[in-house]
Amino acid sequence: MVEFGRILTAMVTPFNEDGEVDYQTAKNLAVKLVENGSDGLVIAGTTGESPTLTKEEKLKLFSTVVEAVGGKATVLAGTGTNDTKASVEFTKEAERTGIDGVLLVSPYYNRPPQEGLYQHFKKVAEATALPVMIYNIPSRTGINITPATMSRLAEIDNIVALKESAGDLNQAAEMVHVLPKDFLVYSGDDSMTLPILSVGGAGVVSVASHLVGRRMETMIEHFHQGDVEKAAKLHQELLPLFKVLFITANPIMVKAALNLLGIPVGTTRFPLIGPQANELDQLKEILQQLGLR
Repeated sequence: MVEFGRILTAMVTPFNEDGEVDYQTAKNLAVKLVENGSDGLVIAGTTGESPTLTKEEKLKLFSTVVEAVGGKATVLAGTGTNDTKASVEFTKEAERTGIDGVLLVSPYYNRPPQEGLYQHFKKVAEATALPVMIYNIPSRTGINITPATMSRLAEIDNIVALKESAGDLNQAAEMVHVLPKDFLVYSGDDSMTLPILSVGGAGVVSVASHLVGRRMETMIEHFHQGDVEKAAKLHQELLPLFKVLFITANPIMVKAALNLLGIPVGTTRFPLIGPQANELDQLKEILQQLGLR
């Protein structure tokens, strides 16, 4: 059985003042996250601004993070696109950087039918020896992976996990029900972490863990120890943060938060922009309420 861990942080990609990837800060951030509750890191996912990273930047990021935390935490690389052939080739290249697994988003914009989704993921998974996490996020891709399709995909040996971001607890529960017992279903939304754990989920691919990794670790530990009341209390305390980080397009707010806390990750790349003044005020208020600044 593959063990990715309970808290996987979808790591931001730091940029310097010239808008270039800051690999040294990426290395420092990776170490800091692992020291503060992250069992693993997802590199060049949505939060890592994958749409505006070049292939070369992604590969160097994978190598940099593996060098920084390899052996101490799992490193998953976002290698999926809406082009099956390109995804296959890039996944092969990424495998050579020493990563522990890959994250494959469902093809976006071209919106394939369920059989197309199945064939896409099957071809990419068969091109690598690495374990694969499927990423279902209909709000960004325009297509939902159904439980029936995931059940078929789970029959492929190295497809071992799902990042479920449909925002539907009923579907998440059905995913857990139809998938093998050792298949890992992760919440892709911080605010759904505890609900998805309650229906048999494995953990979370998190944005908020950049800031409150230890608190989230404690929340999950309380849940597994059977102290649901304490877990729920922590969930309620963190809920305002979960919400404020997504009042605009991710990762605008989490990058702003890290910069406010003295972790210089730079701004986002266009077409994403920095937070508006009212958004920044809300963020500062929440950070103060949680004692983070």
